[in-house]
Amino acid sequence: MSRRPGTIVFVITDLRVGGAEAMLERLVTAEPRLAETPIVVSLLPGGRHVETLRAAGIRVVELRFDTVLGMPAGLIRLARLIARERPDVVQGWMYHGDLAALLALRLSGRRRRTRLLWGIRCADLDLARYGRQLGLVVRACARLSGQPDVVTANSGAGLEAHLRLGYRPRRAEVVANGIDTDRFRPDPAGRLAVRDELGLPAEGVVLAHVARVDPAKDHDGFLAAMDMLPEVRAMMIGAGTERLPPRPNVLGLGQRDDVARLLAAADIVVSSSTTEGFSNAIAEGMACGLPAVATDVGDTRLIVDDTGLLVRPGDPGAFAEAVRRLVAEGSAGRADRGARARARVVDCFSIARAQARFAALYAAEPAPPTSPADRPHPVSDRAPRTEAGREAPSG
Repeated sequence: MSRRPGTIVFVITDLRVGGAEAMLERLVTAEPRLAETPIVVSLLPGGRHVETLRAAGIRVVELRFDTVLGMPAGLIRLARLIARERPDVVQGWMYHGDLAALLALRLSGRRRRTRLLWGIRCADLDLARYGRQLGLVVRACARLSGQPDVVTANSGAGLEAHLRLGYRPRRAEVVANGIDTDRFRPDPAGRLAVRDELGLPAEGVVLAHVARVDPAKDHDGFLAAMDMLPEVRAMMIGAGTERLPPRPNVLGLGQRDDVARLLAAADIVVSSSTTEGFSNAIAEGMACGLPAVATDVGDTRLIVDDTGLLVRPGDPGAFAEAVRRLVAEGSAGRADRGARARARVVDCFSIARAQARFAALYAAEPAPPTSPADRPHPVSDRAPRTEAGREAPSG
């Protein structure tokens, strides 16, 4: 029987809004716990997930990598924490977290006794969009990517993209994100209540677009598609959406903590992203019994399978036409797709499956795939031939 680690230190860039941050929260709070003593270290202070983690009994350490003096001081503090706590595993999460985890573990003097894992949480990376500092960190990670014992990615597309960037890990594993299917589930009773609260009509098709405003999420393209769909209403949920140009058929709700509840009011979950790794928003909507219309990027095709419709990114006309197709199928057709969508997430992308994969990796065992998206990746000296663009968008 595998031994559960005594202590795991998770090092993440920040605990603010994003799919990577939400996934880490789900992973460390799910029962049974991955370690007797999980510790989450955030390189930046604050964030919506800090108090949630602490309320669940998880120790959270906040550093100050947002200041010039805070970076070296934070790295020393992290190294001392590792030396004192003697963790079995240090897990980096996102680029800055990966790099800090490696450097602090080396400084701690425990590199030979503590296993190191890195976490890639995005797919195509257009470094020109995100500033010089991120580019330097990503290039440093690529050069040092042979140092961790395992590099994990939440999508096959993300791993392949990073191999093209120069990553050459000793071992790489794809572990799909896990969705809390008890929290994200159909809620017929809440449908009318939420619609009434938001001023949405009781009848008519409503779309749910869940994404913070970021170039990679292509809100402009989504709004252009909505201009072609005057008969359809949409909720845009995510930080910054309340400040987007208004449309008569679109509600910009901004950042919300009740996304699962809001999804009850929707008929279709949508994503207009030009790049994704593993889309939490699509999988969560599907878990709520909604069919998806999404751009065919990252591992979205693997998630959606035949339960929804995929279109090429950057084509509002094609996006609007796919929505029209699902509208034309009627409520019965959408309900059938939605039931199959939820079954797919429950069977392939639950948090329990993701946690089992990470538990096996932390126990230094082979981690058997638990869903179509979870697979070991053969690491070679050649980048794969397939085509796979603040911290980059995370999923």
